[in-house]
Amino acid sequence: MTEQNPNLIPWLLAAPTPSIRYLTLRRLLGRPEDDADVQAARQEMAASGLIPAILAGQTERGNWAGEHGYYSPKYTSTHWSMTTLVELAADGTDAQMRRGAEFMLADTEADAARPGHGWVCFWGNVLRYVLHAGFDGDPRTAQLTDRVVRDATDAGWRCRYNEELPCAWGAARALWGLAALPAERRSPEVAAAIASGLHLLLEGDRLVRADYPTPGKIHALWARLNFPLFYQADILFVLRVVAELGALDQPGARSAMGWLAARRRPDGAWRGANPFSAFRGRGWRAPADREEIDRWVTLHALAVLDAGDRGRT
Repeated sequence: MTEQNPNLIPWLLAAPTPSIRYLTLRRLLGRPEDDADVQAARQEMAASGLIPAILAGQTERGNWAGEHGYYSPKYTSTHWSMTTLVELAADGTDAQMRRGAEFMLADTEADAARPGHGWVCFWGNVLRYVLHAGFDGDPRTAQLTDRVVRDATDAGWRCRYNEELPCAWGAARALWGLAALPAERRSPEVAAAIASGLHLLLEGDRLVRADYPTPGKIHALWARLNFPLFYQADILFVLRVVAELGALDQPGARSAMGWLAARRRPDGAWRGANPFSAFRGRGWRAPADREEIDRWVTLHALAVLDAGDRGRT
């Protein structure tokens, strides 16, 4: 593990949020899923805290009560709830998770089949949570994958919401979805889309500089360390995706990891931000939970730097 304050792991394991404890054990300490402490954290995740609080809003159809459609309102309707549950490491085999994924696959099937491009941040997130819920063999998931791949290969990541310029947020979320496909299940077309996205995000030193095509200013979120994010991305989120894809050895990723390491506080942790603290319907209780946001960001930053260290050995 990358050099750190010895108090960091105990601090993470003292988190009130059981998902943080579970991910610390699994990703930082390398404990197996059948480890007693891992199983205890997993059981607590299902019984208390954010995961059951979010799932309590699900209807028998698989969507979330009170929504105006799976996308609205932000960030409490079905799409956002499923995106959040994946970030919380909710059990993908849980019946409610599978019901939510099934609802989204059915409700988006016609749109996914239509020609066109853009909004790939949405499709990438959907792909991520339906794969998390075990729908990798479903033909509708294959259709989703093709939809994401087309945005890379046919449209060059262009999006009408970015004035038909290539969208870094979209590419990051698309790779987030494609990264959930096991390497042995990635077709040559998927591999080409991943390579295209990595090139867009990491070319030169642009990940840190954020010199992506945009009609306006660089978004303020980019250089913060945020948790949670939804369709957005920041430097840390991109590094998390790049780590999953085993591409932290690329020069653009190495420089960004240096940027990340330099942002550590004297105690070895990182200061995080919750840009959506006003959206409290899913239990993100910042600023009351400011320390938990710091824990989330520190957990992800340490996991990225550790993956980078392993890649050099």
